[in-house]
Amino acid sequence: MDGMSKVECPWTRATESLGNSVELQHVNLRVPDQLKATAFYISALGLTRDPYLVTGIENMWANVGVSQFHLPTGPAQVLRGTVGLVLPNREQLLHRLQGARRWLDGTRYAFEEQEDHVAVTCPWGNRIRCHAPDAGRFGRIVLGMPYVEFDVAPGTLDGITRFYREIVAAPAAIEDGVAKVLVAPGQVLTFRETDAPQPAYDGHHIQLAFVDFGGVHARLAERGLISQEDSQHQYRFIRIVDPATGSLLFEVEHECRSTTHPLFMRKLVNRNPATTNTLYAPGHEALAWAMPPE
Repeated sequence: MDGMSKVECPWTRATESLGNSVELQHVNLRVPDQLKATAFYISALGLTRDPYLVTGIENMWANVGVSQFHLPTGPAQVLRGTVGLVLPNREQLLHRLQGARRWLDGTRYAFEEQEDHVAVTCPWGNRIRCHAPDAGRFGRIVLGMPYVEFDVAPGTLDGITRFYREIVAAPAAIEDGVAKVLVAPGQVLTFRETDAPQPAYDGHHIQLAFVDFGGVHARLAERGLISQEDSQHQYRFIRIVDPATGSLLFEVEHECRSTTHPLFMRKLVNRNPATTNTLYAPGHEALAWAMPPE
């Protein structure tokens, strides 16, 4: 307007653009033994079993900040990659991991300290990297699932990046030789090329939520990629393809929800695993998943 000067912006606004995917809610892995799953995910990692939903003996939902592991009973599934977690206290984590040996010896359970994380293997071979909170790397997350990383074949990163940009409409780029896809605030899917032979896909899945739920469905359906129609609020796809050629690049089931799904952004309970019946302080049972205000 006349007489008005240009307002200078001191921030890079594009860094706050999220894209179409707004939630990485869970990773779903079948487990053959709920008791060992409890020993690993709850006792060793210090996560929280959802107290309200799926509380029987055939499945377990384990809360980790704003995300979950879903662990239905069945033949073991192993994610072809690594799940990254942020957990609040490395020393306490190592104490819990050591204590869990008495329940998990004789399985594939293992852990090893690395410089910037603790590498943990679940009783059935799933790899998990446990990081301490780091505002420079993971933002203000104290407890959460900042990334899920997949091992993919050489030469696939360009096509995978285009798939998520063009079909899912999520910001995606190759950085330091790894494809990164922003799928929720502070959460990414990463794809890392490897020459190591990979096992056949066994049916494990991740769950995302889309703002343009119908647009993604239309682009997938046009290419024959919808694998399952679940409900008014949910569908699935498995095949990640090169948008230009249709060639298969990778397989992992995506459970796709709308932002009108009844469970979208459901608030999760997270406990403080440092509080026990023998080491107890009133008011410290719950754990905030993010850092307090500065």
